[in-house]
Formats: sequence, structure tokens, C-alpha cells
Amino acid sequence: MTEQERPLSALPSPAARAAAFVAILVGGLAGGLIGFTLVKLQCTGQCDTPKGIGTLVGALIAAGGMAVVAVLVLRAVGEWREIERRERSGSR
Repeated sequence: MTEQERPLSALPSPAARAAAFVAILVGGLAGGLIGFTLVKLQCTGQCDTPKGIGTLVGALIAAGGMAVVAVLVLRAVGEWREIERRERSGSR
């Protein structure tokens, strides 16, 4: 199927979606590690619950932020491809 035969879709390619998903997971992991370490450095005594909360909050905040970035990147790539397609076809 050539590019001209392909129906117009706002959906990014499966590879781009997979890369965005992996980026969100890595961001969440990094945020969880940061949250855990931040609480670990500040807490003395029984710290299991605060460490868990720090890990969870850090992971959620980082994954949420990374999800926003991933959506913006996927939209920008889609718009870029649409602009390139229009320029190749000669219609603006």
C-alpha cells in the first residue's frame, strides 16, 4: 500500500506508540527511584511506609509528566509528516 492509498489517520505508527510507552515506563521507574532515595536520605527509624509512599508519588508524577511529553511528541511528529506529505504533493 503506497502512502497516497493509505487513509489519513491521526494515529501514530505502532513503533512510535511502543517507544512512547517504554519512555513512560522508564520515566516512572526513574521517578520512583528518585522518590525512594529522597525519602531514604531524610528518614530515620521505621521508614518502610514513607519510602513506599515516596516511591509511588515519585513514579506517578514522573510517569504523568513523561506521558504529557510523549503525547506532545507524537502529535508533533504526526503534524510534521502531514506537512511533508502536503509539500510533496504540491498542495499547501
